[in-house]
Amino acid sequence: MKRFWSDLNPTLRGFLIIAAIALVVVILNLYATVTALFLIASIAFPLAIAYFVFLVWRERRSEIDLWSGRQKAALYGAVVLVVADFLGLLFASPSGLDALAFVLVLIFCGLAIWRVWRETHTYS
Repeated sequence: MKRFWSDLNPTLRGFLIIAAIALVVVILNLYATVTALFLIASIAFPLAIAYFVFLVWRERRSEIDLWSGRQKAALYGAVVLVVADFLGLLFASPSGLDALAFVLVLIFCGLAIWRVWRETHTYS
């Protein structure tokens, strides 16, 4: 059985694991537990992303201090706008044009951050 399991296609093996978990949830009637785990994960995931971004910033802050005031303002302004955009997503649950605006704000902020980074790392 171990050889069969290890020789199985990894995608199929993953789907079988997901199906087994779903079967256990249905048989044992664990819907409330799954909901509670989802709520915990929905809180923990953004915190983990924020912690990762903080670690990256802390590692690079001496380099960022060497940038001009305009570059720092553009970087920090874009980051603050991304945070505000995600807070709006959490509290407003946008749909339609609001969801489009959410995505466009993320794209433009990502573009601003990339341009500032590219401008500071151009060696000519």
